[in-house]
Amino acid sequence: MPTPPAYALVATDLDGTLLRPDDTVSARSRAALGLAAASGARHLIVTGRPVPGIRALLADLAYTGLVVCGQGTQLYDADAGRLLRSVALDREAADTALGKIEAEVGAVFAAVDQDGVDGVTLTETGYRMPNPTLPAQRVGSREALWERPVIKVLVRHPELGDDALAAVARGAVGDLATVTMAGPGTVELAPRGVDKGTGLAAAAELLGIGAERTVAFGDMPNDLPMFAGSGLRVAMGNAHPELRAAADEVTLSNAEDGVAVVLERLFGTGGRGGQGPGL
Repeated sequence: MPTPPAYALVATDLDGTLLRPDDTVSARSRAALGLAAASGARHLIVTGRPVPGIRALLADLAYTGLVVCGQGTQLYDADAGRLLRSVALDREAADTALGKIEAEVGAVFAAVDQDGVDGVTLTETGYRMPNPTLPAQRVGSREALWERPVIKVLVRHPELGDDALAAVARGAVGDLATVTMAGPGTVELAPRGVDKGTGLAAAAELLGIGAERTVAFGDMPNDLPMFAGSGLRVAMGNAHPELRAAADEVTLSNAEDGVAVVLERLFGTGGRGGQGPGL
């Protein structure tokens, strides 16, 4: 019988990782994911985007597996088109958390991702989406953000950088929410105790795959909990220093198909870069 692959689960972040800067998945990355699948490994997308923000990409990839969405708040079955699990953020706690942050740094701009497979991203006046390709609706007041259940809150400050804002938010919010920095201009509040690590663990349990057989790819601090639950941790060449420090290896950037470089090495290829080491 053929020897099973050392890694049975390939967990990839999207933005800054599997996706190129133009929001596409390259032909090389698609082929490398195909190599992994041919060896018997499963691909698991683990993203901060909510379900509505990834549907078009899933269709383009012909992806029918499980997806961890919304920083671990949603576990989505792409084949059935339904949520297997969803954890909402308490809206009163979220509003209180924003107030505590503002007490420290002054006014911030906020947005929310609503719960559900058809949830909408709402932004208050002054909030600018870090990825303009993702759909969002403007609302006239902060109170309007809380009209329906939400899975997370996105926060921006007119002057503070992401690392500084995330640090202040962690100190101010306490146990009201989990604070993470998910990308440029993307500091987020999720339900307490929920993150990409808990989402990955739930998906891996359903798939019957242990952490030691998982290889994870990421680029931002919100990927740290996913790294903690994986056997091989690969940071992108464009990754945040905090994630690079926690990685087993650093590959090329997302613009250079860094995910494909590692998958070609792990699962074998006769093409370019198949035996190239991590950088």
